[in-house]
Amino acid sequence: MDLTFLLLTLVKIVLICFVFAMIMGALLTWVERKLSAAVHDRVGPNRASIMGVTAMGLLHPIADMIKAFTKEDFVPAGANKALFALAPMLAMVPPLVVFAVVPFGPGPNFVIAPLDTGMLFILAIGGLGIYGAALGGWASNNSFALLGSLRAAAQMISYEVSMGLNLVGIFLIFGTVSLSQIVLGQGELLWGWLPMWGIVLQPVAFILFLTASMAENKRAPFDLPEGESEILGYNLEYSSMRFALFFLSEFVEIVVIAAVAATLFFGGWQIPWVDPQGTAGGWITAGQVAAFVGKVVFLCWVQMMIRWTLPRFRYDQVMTLGWKYLLPLSLANIVVTAIVVAML
Repeated sequence: MDLTFLLLTLVKIVLICFVFAMIMGALLTWVERKLSAAVHDRVGPNRASIMGVTAMGLLHPIADMIKAFTKEDFVPAGANKALFALAPMLAMVPPLVVFAVVPFGPGPNFVIAPLDTGMLFILAIGGLGIYGAALGGWASNNSFALLGSLRAAAQMISYEVSMGLNLVGIFLIFGTVSLSQIVLGQGELLWGWLPMWGIVLQPVAFILFLTASMAENKRAPFDLPEGESEILGYNLEYSSMRFALFFLSEFVEIVVIAAVAATLFFGGWQIPWVDPQGTAGGWITAGQVAAFVGKVVFLCWVQMMIRWTLPRFRYDQVMTLGWKYLLPLSLANIVVTAIVVAML
């Protein structure tokens, strides 16, 4: 295999999976604090400082990292030590691997692995995150942690069904599961002026997909597997960097959801009416990459606003929403889309 190709792939892995995804995930911990403070009319993070400089609270993620590295790494008696150590890695790795097939710009240079089955790859790899939560609670030898892991497994599986079904309409319209081809398809125009973005063609699917994705990520208002008020959670017995991996994986998952939603529903790297085939190069290509990153940042903000706006559900309400409302609506959307596509 060509050495240049291997080096280029390695550079893309470092830049996309570690620099972009990890730094975005870490910054979102700061964004969440600042946004929650703004919503609640509070000051927000302002304590961590260097020589009196607080940098608007940006030093808090660094303080969190130092604290995580220096805290005691506690392993409960009777725990399955191998699986206890493996669970945080199983929670952290799948969201990073998903970025391998997300096109950040036009052409093969802006995607690590341009698979023709890109969306199926995302659904398959994303589903592995269930094992991290389930094993984390079971391996802890703690009944409350086990209850949290059972909640997590049931909730994640329930909402992954709806999440996948809400993408079928997009597949029907564009006739492919390749993310790169779907983005190119969204460069076409309806009636000669309206971009064929997924949000235009499948607005109901976008709302349902975002809801199911947030529930699958176990974020508030769907954070029942980590019920602090009930003293349970699959990560109950974790401390130090192992807890930090669980914590950070949820923020990286926010970036994953935003990246996938931007790719499927907001045109990916497309800028309306500008170089829809991505062949211009130069500053146009740089602008298209910046447009994709901007869409990802916007959708991360949307998820944060939802998290700090809606109250927490009960667990029975979460299951009811998934099976009695989201699933039937997802199936109905597929039927309507199939009929419209067949008529056209």
